[in-house]
Amino acid sequence: MADSDGLFRKNIAAMHGYVPGEQPRDRQYVKLNTNENPYPPSPAVGEVLNAFDWAWLNRYPDPLADSARDAAAGVMGVERDWILTGNGSDDILTIVTRAFVGEGDDLAYFEPSYSLYPVLTDIQGANHRVVVLTGDFEMPEDTPEQIEGSRLLFIARPNAPTGNSLPLGKVDELCAAFGGVVVIDEAYVDFGDDSCVELVRRHGNVVVTRTVSKGYSLAGVRFGWACAQPHLIAGLMTVKDSYNVNALTQAVAVAALADQPHFQANVARIRATRERVVVALTAAGFEVLPSAANFLFVKPPIAADQFMAELREAGVLIRYFGGARTRDYVRITIGTDEEMDVLLAVPCVRRCD
Repeated sequence: MADSDGLFRKNIAAMHGYVPGEQPRDRQYVKLNTNENPYPPSPAVGEVLNAFDWAWLNRYPDPLADSARDAAAGVMGVERDWILTGNGSDDILTIVTRAFVGEGDDLAYFEPSYSLYPVLTDIQGANHRVVVLTGDFEMPEDTPEQIEGSRLLFIARPNAPTGNSLPLGKVDELCAAFGGVVVIDEAYVDFGDDSCVELVRRHGNVVVTRTVSKGYSLAGVRFGWACAQPHLIAGLMTVKDSYNVNALTQAVAVAALADQPHFQANVARIRATRERVVVALTAAGFEVLPSAANFLFVKPPIAADQFMAELREAGVLIRYFGGARTRDYVRITIGTDEEMDVLLAVPCVRRCD
């Protein structure tokens, strides 16, 4: 008998945890597999860290992270009481799920989408209400009927791993018709054309989540936030961990969010590179889905798993998911122009040309 037999809750013992993208150390790779921003964060981040008074690390941080909440509120165009901060947006997703979904409840999400959503469902012992996207990865017309009665609905917009954004008008209609809480995960919104923040003002059941991991080049810092009407934020505050954003992260987040010119310049560079790579891959015979994110979801002319393996052998990492809907595709993070040139020069890309 294994030591853990019978100790874990049944739903935990039976579940599979979230599997992150690999972070190999065996050689130097062009790393295009985890959707990290290839450019450094704002110089203001370094200045804050260099000036930080380390003597204060013996004290707990502000439990409400009010300075960081103010910074996030400024980005969203709302007041502080519309913001909850967390240890990355995954922490926010966990808090929201913990607050609204219990054992035996239904939690709805689209497929394919962010693979953390089914994990959070399993942790709560909830039922999976899976809405399969159409052949072109759009929302089915009968989505309202499929999710009826669910306590919570996750919408990744832009979607991961496909990169497309469900139409804002359809999301608005869904929020109005749905009786539960709608969580709109905007981890990649910085690289798209519109946001759902207006839906937060319009609907009392909508939570929009954001992160500094992508657009602000701070994946290693772990800072995210939720934006929702104050009655929702007040309830979520009672569920969060006591000191869920550390002092260094709070200081760094304030500095990064204040430097909008640096952020906007980096986002513009990534968007320009994305469009160049779309043209190049399309010309080489790849099927490239429209993307509003910092990655591309593409169907290679050869088997997707073979394509990924050949790129890895050449020192380029991308992401392959397998699965019924995604096995013919790979996801490619947009790196620097130099990194993307390395990708485009690999023989398994060029021979498709």
